[in-house]
Amino acid sequence: MTPNRKKEATPLADAFKDLLKTYRLEDTYQEKVLLASWGELVGKTIADRTTNLYIKDKKLFVKISSGPVKKELQLNKSKVMHLIESQLGTGIIQEVIFL
Repeated sequence: MTPNRKKEATPLADAFKDLLKTYRLEDTYQEKVLLASWGELVGKTIADRTTNLYIKDKKLFVKISSGPVKKELQLNKSKVMHLIESQLGTGIIQEVIFL
């Protein structure tokens, strides 16, 4: 038996978090969660006008098909960042760029 192995049963959520931490995949996992939950975070109106969404170097790039919606989002970048941080935690992304 390995010395680091726990003897008692661990809840699946805790085991999953430990696995992500061990393989240093926490950030990657949180980024995938953000991309998957974009529609829930921003609502149907913005999600329907989002044509592309990706993360590179801790920056979230969002391609918006509607000019007025894009302009409104650019004016409210800090609100979008706050929404992401309140739902998923800080440190996942550092900046949002609307294309």
